[in-house]
Amino acid sequence: MVGIFTCGPSVYQRSHIGNFRTFLFEDILVRYLEYSGYTVKRGMNFTDVEDKALLEAAKREMSIAALTEKNIKAFIHEMDLLRMRIPDFLPRASESVYYAADIIERLLELGIAYRYRENIYFDPLRYPGFGELYGLDMTQWPIHKRRFHRDTYRGLRWNRGDFILWHGANQGKEVSWETKIGKGRPAWNIQDPSMIIQYFSKTLSIYCGGVDNLYRHHDYSRAILESIRPYPMARFWLHSQHLCVNHEKMSKSRGNVYYIDTLRKQGYDISEIRFFLIYGHYRKMLNYSVRSMNRAVEKLRRFKQVLSAIQTRAEGAVNRDRRALEKTKRIFVENMDSDLDVKGAFDGLEGFLSGLDVRHLKPAAASGILHAVRDIDDVLRVIF
Repeated sequence: MVGIFTCGPSVYQRSHIGNFRTFLFEDILVRYLEYSGYTVKRGMNFTDVEDKALLEAAKREMSIAALTEKNIKAFIHEMDLLRMRIPDFLPRASESVYYAADIIERLLELGIAYRYRENIYFDPLRYPGFGELYGLDMTQWPIHKRRFHRDTYRGLRWNRGDFILWHGANQGKEVSWETKIGKGRPAWNIQDPSMIIQYFSKTLSIYCGGVDNLYRHHDYSRAILESIRPYPMARFWLHSQHLCVNHEKMSKSRGNVYYIDTLRKQGYDISEIRFFLIYGHYRKMLNYSVRSMNRAVEKLRRFKQVLSAIQTRAEGAVNRDRRALEKTKRIFVENMDSDLDVKGAFDGLEGFLSGLDVRHLKPAAASGILHAVRDIDDVLRVIF
């Protein structure tokens, strides 16, 4: 059994193609593990209670529940459009508040967390190994006590000090819960641990997220959970690099935020959009431009044309050539086993098939290749 937890979307806004680049990498990971014979149990969270969501709801003059529910429905719909496997568990921060309160109560008992005025904070210096995931230089940690009351600050990668676990309720705060630790709401970094403990009682095999989660998030979540459980949070941590647009970061101010339906309106079908977003190494930056999109689409179309010719040769085959099947499979597996190299795997398959003399290919060999590619497409979901 492989236990995987992946950081889901912050649903104060709609997910764009950069977000889906990460979620598709995780989808490929799950599908490839299953292709390799593993049983996978996966959870993914929805961050539906946070400072950004409160601000956005107020800006739009709507409730935070109405705002986030709309974006959650849109996200699941687009996951389905992109042929993504829906995770086994989709917990929401708003439904995990009392689990968060339980964790915080334990941290208070251990003296790792403490109250200051109406809030509750975590002292990272009480957790040995804080910052190891990122490689944070703890010698630069401030000597004097500092508290960060918000989860994120514009232009600040790290909150070098004590980070907030619980926003205590005061007059004028709209969203809050009555709990054993008082009235308030959970801060961002307590939310993942509060959802993980509901479904995973042991060390996770893999924890995934975007590379931005290495700043001010995953080290915090790890410190929280490992402070109350006597074993590691996860064995492996995988982070997907950003997607840029014309080599610039996506942002509303630049007017370069692209969504799935943006690309569909440009004439690309779902398999082509999915292929563009998975065709690369997850730890390398991916750049969207009209040129790079069209190059990827042409590559996929050429592959399908070659495969169509092989499919024609396979018609009427009474058996499958095991050697052709295994060779096709081996090209895919050798690349995917090299840190999930989707680009290398696809290019290897394309090179192999393009080098065949399809006109003289025996039907049994064509059938073996076709069978292997059908199984491979259970992972890629872009060919058939």
